[in-house]
Parts: sequence; C-alpha cells; structure tokens
Amino acid sequence: MGSSLSKGGFPVEYTSIAVELIVGYFALLILTKVLGKTQITQISAFDFISALILGELVGNSLYDDKISVFQVLTAILIWGALIFVTEFFTQKSRKFRHLMEGTPAIVINKGIINYNVLKKNHLDLNQLQHLLRAKDIFSVKECEYALLESNGTLSVIKKPLYDQVQRQDLSLPLKKATLPMSLIMDGEILYDNLKIVGEDDRWLQAEISMQGFTSPKDVLFAEWTENEPLLVQGYE
Repeated sequence: MGSSLSKGGFPVEYTSIAVELIVGYFALLILTKVLGKTQITQISAFDFISALILGELVGNSLYDDKISVFQVLTAILIWGALIFVTEFFTQKSRKFRHLMEGTPAIVINKGIINYNVLKKNHLDLNQLQHLLRAKDIFSVKECEYALLESNGTLSVIKKPLYDQVQRQDLSLPLKKATLPMSLIMDGEILYDNLKIVGEDDRWLQAEISMQGFTSPKDVLFAEWTENEPLLVQGYE
C-alpha cells in the first residue's frame, strides 16, 4: 500500500517531518538567542550535554509518528527552562558556578609540569604538548605558566626569554614572569589565592580601602600582580 496523501498531494509522513523539522529549527534558534552567545563561544561539559539532548529531542521526533509538534515544543521549552535556571544560578553563585563549570588548573607552574594536576584532569603529556603547540609553544621549557581552563583550552604565559619580541635581541634586562592571582570575585575573598601570594585579609582590606571600597562585598574583581598595584574593580 502506498503512503496516504495530504491535501497538497504530499505523503502525510513527509509533511509531518517537514513541519516538525521547521518548528524544531525555529524553536532551537529562539532558545539559542535567549540563552546568549556563551552557549556557543564558551562551551562547557554541561553545555555540550545540553546541545546533545536538544538535538536528540528534535531528531527523535522526526521519526516517531506518536510525537506531535506540540510535544516537541514542550520538551524544548522545559529543557530550555532548565538550562536558563542553571545559567542564572551560575551567574549568581560562585560556588554553584565552580560546581557546574569547574575551575582552571595550573598544569605548568614556574616552568615545571605538575603531574598530579595532569593526572587529576585526565590529561597526558601528549595532549599537553598538543595544547602548547596550539599556543605556538613547541617546547615545555618556553612556558612559565599554563592553565587548563574549564572548557578544555590552555592559557599560557611564556618565559621572558621566549617572548615574541625577545629581550636579548634588544639588549634589555630580563623581566621576571609572574602569574596574576584573583583575590576577590563577585564580592568574595579567595583565601586560597590570598595565601599563595603571602598576604592576609587585613592587607587586602587595606588595599581596597585605599581605592575607595569599604568592604570586599563592594568589589566585583580584584587581581594581584607582583610589584604592581592591586587591580580593583567595583560593580559599576
């Protein structure tokens, strides 16, 4: 038996697939616009899972006659709402953000590969070398610091000797490479980082007071760099 025809002369199943595909396309397009560009430019493990599930919701509906267009829209809206709520809490809570998105890990510290950090992040030396080459570093000895970001990319600071404009070519004195440390984020003091730089909260309070802030809660972001003034930024 042949396929039943719609009023326009097309088989019903093809018409249904076309309608569901068009509706799913525009629903996902609108959802992407609502959630923002970070879903694309800064994809995390959670974002990757979200993309897979949304694709499955639309893909499975195309070949299941029992699923209607409205059921597809309902599933997309519910999942989109879950993503939106998750993103809302990651913006509001630093602890929740760390839980969902993870934190950067220092895999090379002062030119030394941190094996324990590599092992913890399931990264082998070949993968590390690949990530370094993507940053135009073809030897580990050229790298002073390397941070594995939560989205899997690598951020690096080269040793001064291997800067793009090499100081020995200009007969300039070498400048010690330092790793900037975030001391305040979203109004919260990062005590682990404060301990690394060898200071305490009283010193930090004095530093932000000199820049017109009465409390760390008034500070959006504060960054320490050795031998430089503390960078402090408020919410405005």
